[in-house]
Amino acid sequence: MAAKSAGIIAYRRLAGSIEVLLVHPGGPFWARRESGAWSIPKGEYSGEDAQAAARREFAEETGWTIAGELTPLGEIRQKAGKAVTAFAAEGDFDPATLTSNSFEMEWPPRSGRIASFPEVDRAGWFAFAEAREKIVEGQRPLLDRLQDRLTGEGG
Repeated sequence: MAAKSAGIIAYRRLAGSIEVLLVHPGGPFWARRESGAWSIPKGEYSGEDAQAAARREFAEETGWTIAGELTPLGEIRQKAGKAVTAFAAEGDFDPATLTSNSFEMEWPPRSGRIASFPEVDRAGWFAFAEAREKIVEGQRPLLDRLQDRLTGEGG
């Protein structure tokens, strides 16, 4: 069975435009990657409600909480087969206050040394066009769904 993830796309309205919050994965593999490397804050879950998992993962990866209502954006499948259930919520966060949990891995490879890295090393607000360039290809449909919903409500 493919892994399941849940996440939240936070968005904000500024002077007639909309920006979405994306996060950049931490660790040496992603350090020099920009285009196609960013993601929505998300993480794997099992045995819990997708919405609860999305809220938990958002908080773990950013240090921020979403208290308001979440709008379902449905599910997508990424290239590796992982199913991602996403939600949207309006909010505004200062990327400079990002605090992420961390993970450990052997680094450099085959060195026998264990290093700790943040799950997310930075976050940023992006207009939809720039977000499409930055986000992992498999998650682009989530941006389209959010933009369609916001445009449909006159946003």
